[in-house]
Amino acid sequence: MPKSKVRKKTTYTPPAQRAAVKEAGPTSPVYVVVMLGLMLIGLAWLVVNYIAGDKIALFTALGSWNFLIGFSLIVVGLLMTMRWR
Repeated sequence: MPKSKVRKKTTYTPPAQRAAVKEAGPTSPVYVVVMLGLMLIGLAWLVVNYIAGDKIALFTALGSWNFLIGFSLIVVGLLMTMRWR
């Protein structure tokens, strides 16, 4: 059986130096408070809706929109965690 041809490997050349990226510092404590606050307010909104939603005029007027409001607050807080350092 004939022997396969051996390929020559080119010598490795490292990539050119890229411009230095400024490293971001830690997130402000206010950002963390807002992030956690939104998640807790959304959770509280849903809990109040389940427990006393029929006794509070605002919750009764909003009806099913209460779920959208509560979950939206929670989701916005969770999306903020992606920028948290």
